[in-house]
Amino acid sequence: MDGKEKTSWSEGLSFGLQSGMAVIPYALLTAYRKLDLTGSETMLLIHLLSFRQVEGKDFPSLEELQAVTGRSASVIAGELQKLIKEGFLNIEAGSDDGKGLHYERYDFSGLYDKLGSYLFSQRSSAAPKAGSPSFQSDTRSSGAEKGGKMPSGIVPAEEDRPSLFVVFEKEFGRPLSPMECETISGWLDQDRYPEELILLALKESVFAGKVYFRYIDRILLEWSRNRVKNAQDVKAYSQRFRGGS
Repeated sequence: MDGKEKTSWSEGLSFGLQSGMAVIPYALLTAYRKLDLTGSETMLLIHLLSFRQVEGKDFPSLEELQAVTGRSASVIAGELQKLIKEGFLNIEAGSDDGKGLHYERYDFSGLYDKLGSYLFSQRSSAAPKAGSPSFQSDTRSSGAEKGGKMPSGIVPAEEDRPSLFVVFEKEFGRPLSPMECETISGWLDQDRYPEELILLALKESVFAGKVYFRYIDRILLEWSRNRVKNAQDVKAYSQRFRGGS
């Protein structure tokens, strides 16, 4: 390496170090497969940790995550939903009374709990190489208890979930926030609204010129109270409503 190359290398190293460094749990890199995480989900967690530590962003937008991962917003939203559902992440909401600001942030305590449980099981196991099947069950069942927002159960088909996110992003004309993605997931997983019904509620909000989540949620709640479950029920309910008015 000549003097010019050494100088360029040193300047590049200096710039990189000044840009900031993120501390990543080594156990996450070595044990993510044991936690039933994919490589892309693990990388997403690393990016979330990096945003917090280096840039001071506790709740990066889907656009920001899309820029660093190179993947579509709908795919990222699906992965965030899975991480929340299975208890690796939770979303905390709060407000700064002094500034009158509302904020949201990711809570990583579920991830750390799972890593801690896995490391403890490995340490106490008489045969570490045999694996820990009971822990795999824990990682699937503890998501609702830790996250507090998603019920336990089977995640709906991955190929169905992104399509719903994409439709919402198209109608809203922008990427969805993680909280908005969680709202959609809650409609599907907690409230058990059929995807068809959610899309119809979105359509109603577009026609009414009120394209925002609170209005869509009110529509779904009203339909649920009146036992509206599909497109035919929506049509019949609308006719009764208009006839009554």
